[in-house]
Amino acid sequence: MSTLAKTLRFDDSMMWLELADGRQLGVPLAYFPRLLNATPAQREEFIISGGGVGIHWDALDEDISVEGLLAGRGDSTANRRLAA
Repeated sequence: MSTLAKTLRFDDSMMWLELADGRQLGVPLAYFPRLLNATPAQREEFIISGGGVGIHWDALDEDISVEGLLAGRGDSTANRRLAA
């Protein structure tokens, strides 16, 4: 199975990722506060990076790996701040 991102879309509360092998993954926006607090237009300003291994939002300073999504990891920024 391929774990490369093919397309990405959003609804009011979810991010929907389609993988190259046809699987679809729904992730609550609440897992990623920058995306949750962004406008719909800001959410749409992404690029699929690394040939499909990640998703990047330049204006939001957000990078999400497909591998991390499949592993169930959300935003780790808060955890890094707590550890510092």
